This record gives sequence, C-alpha cells and structure tokens, in this order.
Amino acid sequence: MGSHVELLSLEDQQEEVVVQGSLRFSLYYDQLQSRLVVTLLEAWGLPVRDLSRSVDPFVRVRLLWAGQEKEKEEQSSPSLQCVLHEWQFHMVKDSSSPTFGDQFSCSLEEEDVPHITIRFEVKDFDQFSRHRILGEVRVHLCDMEISYPLEVIKDLQAPQKDLVGEVLLFTLQRLEVGLLKIRAPPQPSKISVLCNQFKLRHQKSTVKTWRDVTVFNEVMMFTLPDPQIRECCIVVSVYEIPAAKKSSKLLVGQVTFGKGKSSEDEHWSLMMRSIRQPIAKWHQLLI
Repeated sequence: MGSHVELLSLEDQQEEVVVQGSLRFSLYYDQLQSRLVVTLLEAWGLPVRDLSRSVDPFVRVRLLWAGQEKEKEEQSSPSLQCVLHEWQFHMVKDSSSPTFGDQFSCSLEEEDVPHITIRFEVKDFDQFSRHRILGEVRVHLCDMEISYPLEVIKDLQAPQKDLVGEVLLFTLQRLEVGLLKIRAPPQPSKISVLCNQFKLRHQKSTVKTWRDVTVFNEVMMFTLPDPQIRECCIVVSVYEIPAAKKSSKLLVGQVTFGKGKSSEDEHWSLMMRSIRQPIAKWHQLLI
C-alpha cells in the first residue's frame, strides 16, 4: 500500500489514453484438430510518444470464456470471465505501423467456441517503466464464422476491465488487511496473493490450490503513520503459479481500493469510521 497518488496498480494507473490506430489479424478454427489459430498480421496509425516521437508496440492476447453465450446474457451486472489462454506477440522497435506475422494456437472444443471472446491489448514497450496502453480490440467468436481463415480489421478502442472473480477482504484502521476468500472459476494451477506489489509495503500469502472458493483466512499487518493510512490505497494482486518451475507466474486479476477509488469509497469510509471493528466486503477481481 502507499500514497494513492504514486502507488496505483499497473492496470489501474492509467492516464487519459489517446486511442488511435487499427489492427489486422486472422482467426481460424480447425474442426478436424479442434484448434483455434490466431495470427497477428499488422497494425498501423499507432500514436507515438510526445518526446521521442517513437513507439515500440507489442500485443498481448487473452482468450476469455464467459460460460454462456453472449446473446443469452441478460444480467445487468458484468458476466464472470475466465482467462483460458494468454499469449504475447513480439515487440517491434520504433514503428507506428508494425508488421508482426506471429501465430499462436490452442486446443478448443467446438462447443466452447461461441463462449470465447478474444481480447487484443496493444501496448508500447518501456524498458524502465510501465508499458503504455495504446488500446484494445475485442472479438466475440459467437458472432463470427471462422471454419475457414477469416481476416479481420478493427480500430483500437479504449481499454476495459474484465471481471474474473471476487475477493473477500476485511480491513482495520491500523492497518490490517485480512484475505479471507477468493471466488473465481477454477484454474489448472495454484495461486498466490501479493498485497501489494509496490515498494512502500508488501506481503505475500501462502500458495493455495485453486477451487471455486479458495479459502485463505490470512491477516497481513502494516505499520504506517496515521496520515499515510488515511491517504493510502491497497492493491491485492492474485497470481497463478504454473506447475512448470521455469514458467513465470501469471496475473489472474487485481483489486484496488482506498482513498480516491470511487468504486470502493463505501468500504474505505466504513473502515475510517471504525476504530476496532473489522469491516469485511467482497471486491471485484479485474484484469
């Protein structure tokens, strides 16, 4: 946790994004092999940095599974997503109109195809700081015929979050953060929780096997002066730890709340008014 001005999470700390440019890619579902093939071809018209007048773009792709077809969703709240696969295409140095040509594929049963949304995130690589988000493209496979290779051109849109689960936390004013439960679709691995990922203070939970509801019941205590407690924000990052030891951990989602986070004002305000009573609340886990 830390000052809400300087220590927002990587995903939440977004200045106003100037969205421009387009993306060209192709999609193909091989029915004989039950494989989805995603080929990133090129992008153009990407915005350059103000000072260097350059951009080093790369693209991250996530396959999101909603568990029900898009046209049948009638809930007012956002549907719960599950990240089935995640790939990152190579970075192209100093080009606002890069050519990629990379291809990824994964096994996917035909009955699952209509439930899939593919999210292309276009970012500007930065070796020394966080990567700049340039925009995103989403395609819903229920709307597309991809039994033959289909080439698609779409303009970049402003990036949005996806709901991948919920985290039950309690807070105490002094400051204690209790990680109670995580509720999310099961993943084929284990998870760990980092609260939070920045340098002022952070702690890690134990590693748990993922279930529909994963129980932690762990308390993380932070000793901070009262002014810092009142001005800080808390980031809880949930990671999947792959079975292969050489594989790096994958971010499942994040919860960010505290002063200045309007969506979490209720929990934060209750905590500030409560001296000894822990305040528990479910928070959306977003990616």
